Order: sequence, then C-alpha cells, then structure tokens
Amino acid sequence: MRYRVRHQTVYHYGGDVAHSHQLLHLTPRDLANQICHSRSITLDPEPSTRREYTDPFGNFITRLEYDLPHDRLEVLAEAGVEVSARRDVVDEESAAWEEVREALMYSGQPMSVVYLDACRFRMESSYVKIKQAFDDYSADCFVPGRPLLLGAESLMHKIHRDFSYAPGATNISTSVIEAFAARRGVCQDFAHIMLACLRSRGLAARYVSGYLRTTPPPGSDAALSGADASHAWVSVFCPPFGWIDLDPTNDARVGTDHVVIAWGRDFGDVSPLRGVIVGGARHRLSVRVSVQAE
Repeated sequence: MRYRVRHQTVYHYGGDVAHSHQLLHLTPRDLANQICHSRSITLDPEPSTRREYTDPFGNFITRLEYDLPHDRLEVLAEAGVEVSARRDVVDEESAAWEEVREALMYSGQPMSVVYLDACRFRMESSYVKIKQAFDDYSADCFVPGRPLLLGAESLMHKIHRDFSYAPGATNISTSVIEAFAARRGVCQDFAHIMLACLRSRGLAARYVSGYLRTTPPPGSDAALSGADASHAWVSVFCPPFGWIDLDPTNDARVGTDHVVIAWGRDFGDVSPLRGVIVGGARHRLSVRVSVQAE
C-alpha cells in the first residue's frame, strides 16, 4: 500500500512567545516493510535554527529553536510512504515466554546484541510502571510453557475486551495506573497498559508511534479506532521472529494499515511535538491527520 501522509499541528498562543525550543518526531522510519519515498516538514514561522538527526533508538528527529517573538506556530509534516505486508509467523512457533524472560535477565554471561538491545525495553520507564497489579492482570494470558506470541496476543485481546476506547477520558498527564483503574482511555493508554503488563512479567516491549489509514480498510465499513490522530501500539520482542507489533486499540496484529513513525520506551521518547516556551500565556492546539491510500 502506498500512502500520502499529512499531519498538521497549529498552536495559537495567548501572547507572544519570546523564545522556544521544539522537538519533533514526525518523519516515518525506513524499515524492511516500509519505505518513505518523500518527506518534508514545513514551518510557519521559520525557526531561527533547525537541526535534523537520529536519536539513540534510530528515530528521525527535527529540533527547532525560535528566538524571535511569535504568537502562532504551524507545523505541517507530509510524507509519501509505501507499506508492504509483514512476514507471516506461526504463533505456536515462538519461544516459551519463560524462556525469553530468563534470557533477558542478568546472568553475568555475555549477551547477544539482539538481546542486549531488547533489554532497553524491559525496564520501568517514566510512563510505564512495573507493578504487581499488572503482573496479576496478565497471569491468565501467560500460563506456564505458553508460546510468547500466543500470550501477548491473548493479552491484547483481553485489554481490548476489558477497556473502553473513550477519547477525552484521559490526557497526557493521566498515569498508566489511573487509566488501568478507570478501564477506559485512548490508544496511548492501552499501549502503556500492555507494556506495563509485559514488562512486569520480565518481557521486553516497546512503544510505537505512528498513524492508521484514514479510510476504512478493504472489506470494512468503519475506519480503525484512532485513525483521525497520531496512533500508538506495542512491539513485543518475540524470538525467534524478532519484534512483532500488536495494536490493542483495534485488537489486531499490525499490518499494511499502519505507518510507523518512531519507537521508544514510552510516549515520552516519541512525542510527535514537544517543547519549552518562554511567554505565550495560554494556548489553543489544533491537530489534523490524514493518511490516504494512493
């Protein structure tokens, strides 16, 4: 599938912003099943300085600095992306979850580069807490000897069944513990909850930020939940297959309907746009996302 991606963010400030720094994660990654043919970020006003580089997770970063007064900021990210089908994997052929957990634990022995990289996504992070409650919630999904991918997909089904998708019920300051107790939230909350469950069992999983196709998938009359904004899902380290992406919001394994932008330990590592401003008073934010098949 080929997509034309358009993500517009507009800040209207209540007064002049005298100085600001902004960090953008808005450029799609190049992957084995995803090729970004074109990419651009248009800014109004133009920044005083602009730098582009990759972060420690391999994500594309755009860093901006404004040192002239402005009362409005518009960021328009556009990309042409081709997404191909991911390889088929047989759930039952994944390693037992306890085997993977043990391999990720410190033993004093040399660890392969693949497992060492996965360990970065096994620990507690700012938005994802390791708690007994998450371990208990996922216990019936990870019975002894169960293949890891079967357990992870069972957990995805359970979260989709037990939690209500409710835009506006949570915000960026809502903790994973609060969302878990409320049993409602949006894709960011569901991804954090699933990550907390997996990491609480000693498994490695990362937070993935991206987009969904705006129009309904072939054979469906309804668009996927979360298709009108940035989306988030989970990638599970699942030997021998590597990383497998699961979308608890839509109860589906990630395929050609998803476009990957960035991944990290949690939302804090891959926020589409965040920054620090001096001045500006209160502000209004407008975000529009469109992912159209070509």
